[in-house]
Amino acid sequence: MILFGHGARDARWREPFDRLAALWKAQHPDTLVQLAFLEMMDPSLETAVASLASAGASDIVVVPVFFGQGGHLRNDFPVLLHSCQDKFPSVKLSATLAVGEDEAVLQAIVDFGAKAL
Repeated sequence: MILFGHGARDARWREPFDRLAALWKAQHPDTLVQLAFLEMMDPSLETAVASLASAGASDIVVVPVFFGQGGHLRNDFPVLLHSCQDKFPSVKLSATLAVGEDEAVLQAIVDFGAKAL
């Protein structure tokens, strides 16, 4: 699994992504997980795919940790994913919708806000 985020100039921006990857590893220790970023941070999607492929992964799901299907996910991401598929033909690559498109994720945000009231 690759948790794919936008990236930012401020290194602190990635801290929740690091925690998310750590949670994944703790709860699913038999499934490899790697972070990847669109821009401004490492590793890139290609580097993450290469890392997982070299660890023996043959089927990789990319989870875009974005709230919606904006321009980056509609335009940039498919090109990157296709390029990775071309470079790693023995690896099956697929992607989910953006996490913000999932009702359970939206409900978790509502629940979080409700606790603040």
